[in-house]
Amino acid sequence: MPEQSEQPEQPERPGFATVNLAAVLAETAKRVPENTALIFGADRIGYGRLWEETKRYAGALRDLGVGRGDRVALLLPNVPDFPRAYFAILSLGAIVVPVHALLKAEEIAYVLQDSGASQFIVAAPLLAEGAKGAALAKVPLLSVLVPDDKLTEAPFPRLEDLAEGAEPIRHYEFLPPTATATILYTSGTTGKPKGARGSHFSLVEHVNTLLTGAIDVQEEDIVLGCLPLFHTFGQMCVMNVAFRRGASVVLVPKFDGATALALLNAHSCTIMTGVPTMYIGLLEAAKANPERPPLRYGLSGGAALPVAVIGRMSEEFGISVHEGYGLTETSPVATFNHYGRPTRPGTIGQPIWGTEVIIADAELDDRIVELPRGELGEICVRGHNVFQGYLNRPDADAEAVVDGWFRTGDLGTMTDDDYVTIVDRKKDMIVRNGYNVYPREIEEVLARHDAVSGCAVFGVPDPVHQQEIAAAVTLMPEASVDPAELIEYVKEKVAPFKYPRHIEIVDALPLGPSGKVLKRVLVAKWQEDHVHATM
Repeated sequence: MPEQSEQPEQPERPGFATVNLAAVLAETAKRVPENTALIFGADRIGYGRLWEETKRYAGALRDLGVGRGDRVALLLPNVPDFPRAYFAILSLGAIVVPVHALLKAEEIAYVLQDSGASQFIVAAPLLAEGAKGAALAKVPLLSVLVPDDKLTEAPFPRLEDLAEGAEPIRHYEFLPPTATATILYTSGTTGKPKGARGSHFSLVEHVNTLLTGAIDVQEEDIVLGCLPLFHTFGQMCVMNVAFRRGASVVLVPKFDGATALALLNAHSCTIMTGVPTMYIGLLEAAKANPERPPLRYGLSGGAALPVAVIGRMSEEFGISVHEGYGLTETSPVATFNHYGRPTRPGTIGQPIWGTEVIIADAELDDRIVELPRGELGEICVRGHNVFQGYLNRPDADAEAVVDGWFRTGDLGTMTDDDYVTIVDRKKDMIVRNGYNVYPREIEEVLARHDAVSGCAVFGVPDPVHQQEIAAAVTLMPEASVDPAELIEYVKEKVAPFKYPRHIEIVDALPLGPSGKVLKRVLVAKWQEDHVHATM
């Protein structure tokens, strides 16, 4: 036989598959057009209507030149215009850049410039800072929700008007799975925020995965949507999960416990989603309002939920709250206390389908070395849910993703049956006299005191002990307690090197967009007060 010539190896083709996150709304509108998608005030918007309005918004943006790969920023609260604009942008093959609603003008300008936004959609209540930010970044601004009598004060094109006269798009664009869908800016502890890029494939697969084992949302469910949609938790675990299933979302523009409980009751909500501070606020509201909604399920994330709060939710509302864990870079869920399995309060559950989680040696920055089960180390993640990397930040990519694993910066342990317990942020760990102290452990103790509604434990510089342990505490309404009493309370329950030496009673804890306490703000305030006190 003639000798066969050796063929050179051909590079693997990317293939011909296509996908678009906009299908989450478009395909549900086709399947169940009469189902209620959104409840906002007295307005109930069906999926069919929402998709038609979205296609008109997309037509208006197309007429302004928005197309594949363009970045469009949104500064919108939880109002129907958020999903309209979000899915309109995605439908065109453009990229959504949500902007945190509490940012100031210069911070907004940074996001607009860093992302390369070509248009900026801003809701009327947020125009004061939004318009200044757009002017600084020299980005065209479109408004929504501006009343006719305010047009002279806000002379920007209204997207609703442009949409009314636009030809709606016929269908969403089909894109390669690796095409970027969203750029979400992380609130880093140091330096400027980084834009985390999420692909259409990762986000679509993530929604489908959450609905096939992790989160129990059915078509007939009514979900309270108080988590901000500009943040990944509200965006993915409330809006996109509910829309994929065909469930209803009650939009809450601004959270407070009394309003949340009233809406839960008024709309007979079956699912509560929130961060720990929201559950605490809901429990406080329940003391003054005896009416209870037909809740069957609760979801929590964004920060550690005190075990005491889980117990109180069971007593007051008759539900178990399932806690999960993740980051913007993991789309966001990495682990969850899955429905249909026993929940383990105090843990963040097990890895979701198709995602692998390990505990790695936190001291090694240049490589990943997995630790035995039960040992404390850094939580690392890989799977379909991991982001594409940071926008224009290869240095940050190299630091965050090592040996194919995303390093979360969180410390935790894992059991033999894959339940993960988060201990603390690696950067939040306190070293006192050479001993490691994990703030979450102390926070769990403080949270059990009857007078405490919320708390944050943090380390402050100390000339003798390297670091000293401090805490900021908020109290239940009408409760009163002396800081010295709280110190003694914790002292009786933990090792001598762990209890806080300084406790301050505060009106509120500084919170980031995901509901996490901004401990760097507390540290800075403590240092400022301490310097002034010693001068």
